[in-house]
Amino acid sequence: MTTHHTRTPHLILRNRPRTAVAAAGLLLAVAAPAAYAALDEDTGAPPRGTPYVETQLFFGTERPDGGRAVTERQFTEFLDREVAPAFPDGLTVQEGRGQWRDARGVVERERSYELILLYPVAEAAARDRGIEEIRRAYEKRFAQESVARVDLRTRVDF
Repeated sequence: MTTHHTRTPHLILRNRPRTAVAAAGLLLAVAAPAAYAALDEDTGAPPRGTPYVETQLFFGTERPDGGRAVTERQFTEFLDREVAPAFPDGLTVQEGRGQWRDARGVVERERSYELILLYPVAEAAARDRGIEEIRRAYEKRFAQESVARVDLRTRVDF
């Protein structure tokens, strides 16, 4: 097998029987639509799980005013006081590294936390206010410009 590079890589097959190449092409032509059809919601299979909303909140730890970064202990205390009471059934926190461009145009690289909340779609309107209060409380307490929020509809099965 030889590879020939131009603007787009092309694969040139040598010394392969034409029947093997034709069989592979036929297999792809038949199997691909079937595989994609299995992903389609109209397959007749019952959907698994209950409709939920997944809210992801992204908390930075560097302070734009130049103060000390939010420590793990401070973040844990914030979760215990502000988040856990509003979501007593559970939550997930992941540590990460992130970056974003602040209001001054400076790219900030920082340790961050991703908070994942799951709740039934029927509770979305009621949960929205509490989630916004969590965001504002973090921004105020730790002098943050913002806490990013992502909401996704999903299905959950416990």
